[in-house]
Order: sequence, then structure tokens, then C-alpha cells
Amino acid sequence: MNKINFLIVVILIASSCGGSRKENKYTKAEKSMASDSTKTYGYNKVFLKKHTTIVELKNEESALLVAPAWQGRVMTSTSEGDKGFSFGWVNRNLISTGKLLPHINAFGGEERLWLGPEGGQFSIFFSKGKEFTFDNWQTPAFIDTKPFVITSQSDISVILECNDVIKNYSGSVFSFGIKREIILLSGKDLLKMTGIDISGLNCVAYTSKNTLSNKGKNKWEKSNGLLSIWMLGMFNPSDSVVITIPFREGDEKTLGVKVNDNYFGKIPGSRLKVEGNHIFLKADGKSRGKIGLSPLRAAGVVGSYDAENNVLTLLLCKQPENVTDYVNSSWQIQKNPFSGDALNSYNDGPLEDGSQMGPFYELETSSPAAALASGESISHIQTTIHLTGDRKLLNKISVNILGVSIEEIEKAFK
Repeated sequence: MNKINFLIVVILIASSCGGSRKENKYTKAEKSMASDSTKTYGYNKVFLKKHTTIVELKNEESALLVAPAWQGRVMTSTSEGDKGFSFGWVNRNLISTGKLLPHINAFGGEERLWLGPEGGQFSIFFSKGKEFTFDNWQTPAFIDTKPFVITSQSDISVILECNDVIKNYSGSVFSFGIKREIILLSGKDLLKMTGIDISGLNCVAYTSKNTLSNKGKNKWEKSNGLLSIWMLGMFNPSDSVVITIPFREGDEKTLGVKVNDNYFGKIPGSRLKVEGNHIFLKADGKSRGKIGLSPLRAAGVVGSYDAENNVLTLLLCKQPENVTDYVNSSWQIQKNPFSGDALNSYNDGPLEDGSQMGPFYELETSSPAAALASGESISHIQTTIHLTGDRKLLNKISVNILGVSIEEIEKAFK
């Protein structure tokens, strides 16, 4: 687990994870990935280019697609070129309509930037005095429909920026800037940053550095509410996907509960398990549920394994030490608005009326609450890694980074 501490190093590089691979070695599971053309990266690339401007970061077989009009989110990625599996969930049904919806436009994307908090007296999703109901919930335009501007671009990196002003539920006004830098990583630098050796595997990995700046004249203080950087990734579910999150062990009186699953009601044991110092969540896109880990419990890593497609996904995030103020996004007036979670995961499912946004599942990370003086900034860095190939090699990485074997992940709900 100590290997994730290397994430503070962000290196501009000249090749992708696929650059060192001489040939692709497909397992039986990998061959099934391309059997449905709609699941391939190339299919989604052609589709997206019909509906919006796309920036592709690419080197040999590793590539990803960034949508500037949709806040510079990474829509999807591949470790095996156009014919490879498309890792991000793309909401083709919504995008193809060309229409904008009220409340939120869930275009999809395996890494998108939001700001928190969502609910509570300092919410930026609810207007002052409104009840915390879906009819009153509104995603701010700068993280929903407003484009980000490209300020720098190369074959393997892109920088996008946005400036805006927003008022929270309590009436406090925030003038801010957002800078988002996405870098496609090489196997060499991934090894240096994380200790992960991708030799013999197919890999795509990228780091994003997301910076929030106070552009106003006044200091942001807790009494008026604070903002935070909130990163969400939407991925393709299947009956075999299991999310795995290691956590710090210790007394609940000191560290709090091991897992918070009260977001949308308690999650049954058939879908959520805690074994040792690991949390397992079924991610089939068939039952709506969300979990969170406090900053005292979170270890800065979350992953998933899709046995059907033989995909190991890792999300690594360096958390600042001894910082516990994270914004609380629960939909209610809160006793402690800075007792929020540092890591979250969500499994989509049908609503009460039978409708469904996805299906997809999400892996999420957040920065601490940003108490910034005028001109100050806070940055939140995370690395997303998708790996396919030899199961023994994938298993070695799973054990080293997540602390459990692929077999243990597969058996969590069997």
C-alpha cells in the first residue's frame, strides 16, 4: 500500500502504457471484449465525434478521448487501440438526442470534474430556502453544460480551464477558476509513480491534476461554506464487476464507521461486504446504492475487477496527511457540514418509477474543503489505470495495490 505515496510525482512523458509492448497477447476473456462492436473504443470515438469536439491523447495502442464542451471530462479510453474495449461509460442515448435536460445532463465519461458540496446548508446544487428534493436539485452549468477552454495541448496531454461565479445555499458567493491537466502515462513512469510493472500486459493510464483557485477578493471561510474538488468516474457494469476498497483498520470511536452506506438507504449483505480491511461492492448496474469512506479510513486507492472482460481498474489518489475537513454532501441541513467522505463508490440502478440513468458504476475521490485566501489554490491529483491480459500478472498487481487477489474479489458474492 505504501507504493501509492509516489503519486505526488507527476511527470510529463512522451509515450503511453502501450509504447513498450511488442505485441498483444489476448486471453479468452479478452477476445470476448470486441464481440460487441458498440463496446469498442473505435465505435465510441466515431460516435462522439459526430456529436461534439473530441481531443484524443494517444501513443500506439493506448489512447483516451477528452470532451472540452463537457468540462474536459475523459469520455473513455483503450489499452488496445480502436478495436480494444472502451472502458468509460458513454450515454449514447442522451448524447444522440442533441437535447439538454433539466437537473443534469449525464453524458457519461470515466473521469469528470465536479465541485462539492451537493447538499446541506452550503450546497451549490440547491437554491436558498428550497427543500432538498430532486425537483429542486440543479447541477451548476459550469460542471454540466458549460464548455472548458483548451489552453495547451500535445499528443499526450491537454490543459483546460474555466472561470465562473456561484452562490451557495446560504447565500455566500464564490468567484473561482478551475484548471484541469490530463496526462497520458507511460509504463516507465507508472512504475516510478506507483510501483506497478505492466510488462506483458495491455495498459492505459493517465493522471489528472485538477486545480481550484479563489479568484475573488475575500477569503473562503468555514462559516460561509467551502468548496471542494470532486472527481467522478463512470464505468461499464456487468454481473461480474466487483468494486474493492482497502481501508485503514482501527477503533470506530477514533476512526468512525468502516463504511458509510446511508446515502440511498442501507445496502444488503448480498451486495456489500466488509471482510478484514476490505470493502466489496457489487457493481452490476442493477441496484442503486452508494458508499463512502471518511478521510481517516480511506487509504487513497479503490479498484474494480470485471471477470467477464478480464479488466482490472485502479484509481489512486494521494490524500493530504492529518486533514479531516471534507465537505458533507448529504441532502439535509447538517450538524457537521465538514464531516464528508474522501472516497465514494456508486452502483446505478432503477429508480422507484422504473426509470434509470445508466446503467453504470462510479469510482469517486474528493479533495479536502478548500479554505482559500484570495489568489490561493488547491490541487487534487488522481491516476486512473486499466489493465488487461495475463491473469497471473493482473493478480500480482491486485495483491500489491489492493491487498487482495483476483480470486478473492471474484468470490466476494458467490
